[in-house]
Amino acid sequence: MALLITDECINCDVCEPECPNNAISEGAEIYVIDPALCTECVGHYDEPQCQQVCPVDCIPLDPRHVESKEQLQDKYSRITAVQA
Repeated sequence: MALLITDECINCDVCEPECPNNAISEGAEIYVIDPALCTECVGHYDEPQCQQVCPVDCIPLDPRHVESKEQLQDKYSRITAVQA
């Protein structure tokens, strides 16, 4: 399942550099997460790094993009193969 940044985002800039897949970018009003690139840090870390650093706890799971750990691992493998 990809993550989602909610309207509670204060644009503090701490999440974007923490994302190992470059899935987080500046949106029109708040930061956004590209679900095609978000693996919840599977393949990189044990926990989503953006959630760990977010001071307002505004990055929940995105119910519109439900994925199993295996699907996230497969996505990680595809992303890192393209980046290599």
